[in-house]
Amino acid sequence: MMFTMLAFVAGLVYGYVKPGKEKRWKLFKKGIVYGVIIGILFGFFGFLLGGPLLFAAGAIGMFTNVVFLAIIFIAGTFIGDLLEVAIKQ
Repeated sequence: MMFTMLAFVAGLVYGYVKPGKEKRWKLFKKGIVYGVIIGILFGFFGFLLGGPLLFAAGAIGMFTNVVFLAIIFIAGTFIGDLLEVAIKQ
């Protein structure tokens, strides 16, 4: 829950501080790439510690968590953009 709120607040600040509209599709693709990389790393460590089952569970779990946090971040940038337009007018 704490990482979700942190991702949302970071997205809110990012959307407000960065001028103009953000390219949300580009942010989402970056989140997927980071999710794959982090998922493979955590899965590899799980494979070393617990075998193939922990590898699969670690990789899939980290990938879904990172993609979920990327979506929350993008939602924060959307609201940050709305606040930027509303406050700066």
